[in-house]
Amino acid sequence: MKNSGSNTAPNNIGANSAPLSSSTSYKVGQDNIQPFGMDIHNLVFPVSALSIILFVAFTLIFSEEAGTLFNELRPWLTSQLDWFFVISVNFFVLFCLFLAGSKMGRVRIGGADAKPEFSFPGWLAMLFSAGIGIGLMFFGVLEPVSHMLSPPLGVIAESEEAARLGIAAATFHWGLSAWAVYAVVGLALAYFSFNHGLPLTLRSAFYPLLGDRVWGVSGHIIDILAVFATVFGLATSLGYGAEQVAAGLNELFNIEPTAIVKVVLILIITAIAICSVVAGLDKGVKRLSEINMIMAVLLLLFVLFAGPTLDTLSKFVVGLGDYLYYSVPLSNPVGREDTGFYHGWTTFYWAWWIAWSPFVGMFIARISKGRTVREFILCVLIAPTLFCLLWMVVFGGTAIEQMASGYDGVRDVVNNWTPELALYRLLDGLPMSFIVSFISLILIVIFFVTSSDSGSLVIDTITAGGVLNPPVPQRVFWCTFEGLVAIALLLGGGLGSLQAATVSTGFPFAIVLLFMCFSLYKGLSKETV
Repeated sequence: MKNSGSNTAPNNIGANSAPLSSSTSYKVGQDNIQPFGMDIHNLVFPVSALSIILFVAFTLIFSEEAGTLFNELRPWLTSQLDWFFVISVNFFVLFCLFLAGSKMGRVRIGGADAKPEFSFPGWLAMLFSAGIGIGLMFFGVLEPVSHMLSPPLGVIAESEEAARLGIAAATFHWGLSAWAVYAVVGLALAYFSFNHGLPLTLRSAFYPLLGDRVWGVSGHIIDILAVFATVFGLATSLGYGAEQVAAGLNELFNIEPTAIVKVVLILIITAIAICSVVAGLDKGVKRLSEINMIMAVLLLLFVLFAGPTLDTLSKFVVGLGDYLYYSVPLSNPVGREDTGFYHGWTTFYWAWWIAWSPFVGMFIARISKGRTVREFILCVLIAPTLFCLLWMVVFGGTAIEQMASGYDGVRDVVNNWTPELALYRLLDGLPMSFIVSFISLILIVIFFVTSSDSGSLVIDTITAGGVLNPPVPQRVFWCTFEGLVAIALLLGGGLGSLQAATVSTGFPFAIVLLFMCFSLYKGLSKETV
């Protein structure tokens, strides 16, 4: 992947507007310090690092108390802040569609003469890899079946409508709404960086609102919140990955999935991620991303052709209509009676996507120079949504067909709530189950690694004041601490603590994103005067 961005704004940014960088004397990295050969922002790095170190220490030392706190925190947050998360994400979807349909959609990222750095197919492929990771491997089988057995909106469980709603509801959580969150952050970062020469950090998106104050305390708070959101969002994904890998080792090799096994797994995979980070973006992160995308597509094709192929393909067409039909009632924040679904799934997911948005948004921003705002939004929203629908149809639809034919492996997973086993139980009902399960285990590990190393690059860029190629030891530092946070949360309450941390960091960052939308609108509107 190519690195883009400079300290000087491009010449072609709009006929009637001056580059924002012309009104500020700020230079990328000017507030950085260089202790021990590093290149770090003098406040964002130490405050973020120290806060996370103290959090890890508290969680490990007082693991029982931390577990109680986290397990009580998540249900309280999701039940009290449900309306806020749902209304916010609905707004992000409408805001993106408004930008795409308005005159602002014609604005080109990087200026009027900017050319895309990547081919259209290559760009789309990287969009898929940005937001598709351990989570989709974990929930692709589990979620459609779970929603069929306990459907929202008052639908009768295990009915034909419930089966269709199960796939639609799962896609709802992974589709337009999720990608609208990413699109807001990615577009704001890309626009203010490539069109106005500002640093590739979250604070730059607020320059139209804050002016030069964005380089002061206000900007520090924004970037620190972005670091917290990214660290805990990634820690949740790493925790899911550790649970699923440990379950796979137990299934295939009878290795008990104890806490020690999960900790060792996180340590080993974090070490592999560190090696990838040291190798660099092109040799490490990019190659691993390409490998896991190829393996994921091959796994999808295997399940498609080993299962009821024609029936599954027909479900895709029907599923698209169901997804569009059910998205409106599922997005309703008022008078919901399906509180288990609403709080346990939707609210948590929206907080998780918001926590992930600095990571995915920055990745998307770095690869999208030369695209128009309209092209950016429509492709970022539609292409990954269709892929996620296909994934849910193939994996969830196959599991539902297995249940209809009398195989209850996935049903037992949902009823006994052992979600980490869902993928393996699906594969048990297909040919060559041991071999394919082993390959899936490797795929999960690679997803685990790419999430960790990519996340460390993003966090490092933020804590280095927007410097795109900071020294390697800083990447190693953040890669290490992502693993430690995941370990601390697992030991301090398991998946419940991971989910609580995500929701608690997603809430304040959702407020940041709402203001970011206003700032982005203010910046883009000047381009079309």
